[in-house]
Amino acid sequence: MIAMSSALGVFTIALGMVLTPGPNMMYLVSRSITQGRRAGVISLIGVAVGFLVYLVATNLGLTAVFVAVPDLYVAVRVLGSLYLGWLAWKALKPGGASVFAPKELAEDSPWRLFSMGLMTNLLNPKIAVMYLSLIPQFVRPAAGNVLAQGFILGGIQIVVALTVNFLIVLAAGTISVFLLRRPGWLRAQRLVMGSVLAALAVRLMFDNSKALPAS
Repeated sequence: MIAMSSALGVFTIALGMVLTPGPNMMYLVSRSITQGRRAGVISLIGVAVGFLVYLVATNLGLTAVFVAVPDLYVAVRVLGSLYLGWLAWKALKPGGASVFAPKELAEDSPWRLFSMGLMTNLLNPKIAVMYLSLIPQFVRPAAGNVLAQGFILGGIQIVVALTVNFLIVLAAGTISVFLLRRPGWLRAQRLVMGSVLAALAVRLMFDNSKALPAS
């Protein structure tokens, strides 16, 4: 049985991460706006499979690799920080685009939508950091089977992320139209998005931990 504090902790982190614009949100919004909600949902299915890959991999030993080779984890952390910084710059630079600004994208097949959603999630540094560093901190050996706790806590994150992303897919078009009719709101959304990404990048870059907590 997992501790209630652990469940609430993962829920809070998962909610904060999914509400912070990143690669997953950008891809889902762009597809939903340019190709419709069905394309957004298919892309979200790919994102969901990416979550499952991380869930299984981390709970079946990937975390142990980073514990054994801490320099590898540091490298992943630094690369993730640089990537988040790049996303922040794209949002904050003069003429930067909002995640809800329509983009000209070619219409893709269902398979490509699925595979792009999958790869976007697998290469998302936010998700890597969450599964490799944050969620393991809420596993309590005294609370019972560590493997079961890892899967349950990861499952909480997946439910939160998919629920929020599904709502974003459904509302992307409406939000986009609302923001485009109000340039001030669009600029504010871009400023908030870029600032949050920049703060996360700085925090990740200067994290002094050399390895993941053992679970």
